[in-house]
Amino acid sequence: MEKILMKVVILAGGKGTRLSELTEVIPKPMVKVGGIPILIHIINIYSFFGFNDFIIALGYKSLFIKKYFINHKKMIKKDILNKNEIKLTIKNNLNKRINLHLVETGKNTLTGGRLLRLKKFLKKERFMMTYGDGLANINIKKLLRYHLLNKKIVTVSAVHPIARFGELNLKKNLVKSFKEKPQTKKTWINGGFFVMEPKIFSFIKNDQSILENEPLEKISSMNQFIAFRHHGFWQCMDTLRDYNLLKKMNTVNAPWKK
Repeated sequence: MEKILMKVVILAGGKGTRLSELTEVIPKPMVKVGGIPILIHIINIYSFFGFNDFIIALGYKSLFIKKYFINHKKMIKKDILNKNEIKLTIKNNLNKRINLHLVETGKNTLTGGRLLRLKKFLKKERFMMTYGDGLANINIKKLLRYHLLNKKIVTVSAVHPIARFGELNLKKNLVKSFKEKPQTKKTWINGGFFVMEPKIFSFIKNDQSILENEPLEKISSMNQFIAFRHHGFWQCMDTLRDYNLLKKMNTVNAPWKK
């Protein structure tokens, strides 16, 4: 694999309305799992594989995220560029130097629009992107290798979600097996860990563009959108149920921890 220093974009500006029990007070990326904001867990996933250069797209209640990093106990460097940009270097709990570029992308900007606002910082380079609410034991280097091999505009991680309800295996109405909320094996969904070429920006119109709608649908119709199948652990924090599940999983051997 070619050696590349790549930026990782994390979309952390949404309102998290389906987790309103917690997000009325703080932004979803700052909701803590095991005493640590989920945003830090996500950063650590990439950092473990050597990707330590992040652009965080801020929006809803962005001050909480800014204050967290500005007051970080392992701060190495801080540079407040203007009211919309802060650059910081910290050490994370993996003892890695993490470069963070916090960028305001608008309170009501949608996912595609947030990404478009970061175009000038990505300098026509290949980059990674994810959301501020999903955890996985995905191998980021394998994801990148797969992207480079297939030479598409976008690669997305495809994952099996955990079933919301118990799964029944029926034979003539007899329950032959029962699994309480297993990970499904038939359905593939967007797992949120992307690799993107700079061509992606030509498909995004403005702040109100939803990345997952017209941009990715158009790229898919051009056969330029490919999936990296991740068969391991994945869980988003979309609802209170998801949050409670991640809290329950958060042990020393939590499946997303390296």
